[in-house]
Amino acid sequence: MSNKKTNDKGPELFAEYPNLYDGISGSDMDACMAFAEDYKSFLDSSKTEREFTENAIEAASSLGFVDIESKKKLKAGDKVYASIKDKGLILAVIGKKDVSEGFNILGAHVDSPRLDLKPNPIYEDNEAVYFKTHYYGGIKKYQWTTIPLAIHGVIYTRDGAKHKITVGEDDSDPIFYITDLLPHLDKENKKASEIVTGEELNLVIGGMPINGKKKDESVKEAYKANILKLLHDKYGIVEKDFVTGELEVVPAFKARDLGFDRAFIAGYGHDDRVCAYPALMALLDQEKPAKTCVTMLTDKEEIGSYANSGAQSVLYENFLMEIVAKTGDGSLDMLKYRKVIAASRMLSTDVSTAYDPKYPSVYEKRNTAFMSHGIKLEKYTGARGKSGSSEATGDFVSEVTRVFEKNSIPWQTGELGKVDAGGGGTISAYMAKYGMSVLDAGVPVWSMHAPYEVISKIDLYYTYLAYKAFIENI
Repeated sequence: MSNKKTNDKGPELFAEYPNLYDGISGSDMDACMAFAEDYKSFLDSSKTEREFTENAIEAASSLGFVDIESKKKLKAGDKVYASIKDKGLILAVIGKKDVSEGFNILGAHVDSPRLDLKPNPIYEDNEAVYFKTHYYGGIKKYQWTTIPLAIHGVIYTRDGAKHKITVGEDDSDPIFYITDLLPHLDKENKKASEIVTGEELNLVIGGMPINGKKKDESVKEAYKANILKLLHDKYGIVEKDFVTGELEVVPAFKARDLGFDRAFIAGYGHDDRVCAYPALMALLDQEKPAKTCVTMLTDKEEIGSYANSGAQSVLYENFLMEIVAKTGDGSLDMLKYRKVIAASRMLSTDVSTAYDPKYPSVYEKRNTAFMSHGIKLEKYTGARGKSGSSEATGDFVSEVTRVFEKNSIPWQTGELGKVDAGGGGTISAYMAKYGMSVLDAGVPVWSMHAPYEVISKIDLYYTYLAYKAFIENI
């Protein structure tokens, strides 16, 4: 399927970006729906960056990928990975060509907007017990009230033991909840950003006193004490241990088909796991590619790609250096490495907004993506006057689109809303600074950064095919 039509009168002069459900073959539809089912299952089991990384390593290991530290030399067909602090991942399949010709890279992020527990989170107030939270990434805070929430993550007890915690996902689990004010009493006319403040995003976690039904007046904060006892009995946690925790509050929703025709998927964390998953699958498909193929799954994108697991971390670069060294004589020539990176090609595989006909005022319709019209190529990111932008060169955009056309990959293009309406960024700038050619390319999304986002199944499927065509042919 292509964006360009030809006839006996010559090439079509107008750009066309058709709805991909219109005219899709039966076999492509079957493949699309099957891919969507696999994605939904992976999404439900990967609600945090740690879980995505763990599940990705498991899937890769089953196909012969090994930790790069276990290899002294690398040859064509070798499959290696490195975990980045258990919250990011970089994988590669070594190609037949010398690495001096550069890597073909797919770069996504696996963190999503959420609520994190504060370092000292637990408190009691009027016979109810709460966790204090600190929101992570750009959210509309009022969207996180009155929905079922789950707690995922790890915590370390005083003996150094690591405890994995997941509560709220199983049907037999309790859930957690942030209350909202009833409309009868909510008469203040507030802006959306003020309806709920960050300090009001407090999670209800309990409401019974310790020692049975009757409150023991001799116990300080008996309701809080009861929760602390339950946590200690199950995990060995005491209150001071929370400072060691990486506990995240996420929606307890499952990914579900949306619409009578099941054209869409509603789920938590499409940004950016709807790109990370096909980027991972495209790499796992490789056996002995022409050029060395890499998939980067990074953390902390929603807050600037900082810390030792974000895309700005040198740990990802160390992995690429190790490939250059181990495909050679084992030593690292920094000039050679820099030239390899400058010769590399990358798709920054991140989502973008899809035109929403309910809110037309923030979109410039000629330059936006539409649901079910395929992968969106975003030549530049940034806000307003291209602030913070990474802009792909025209020759690289041409190179990518020619590969897509040759492999019948439909694509569309656009920006993230009107020029003065806002904007956003991806990890592309952090890779482009090394001299590599980078283009943003991902799935259009409705309700981005909401607890329950929406994507089109056919966009997901053709994005997977696009990523696969890129790393195999660029």
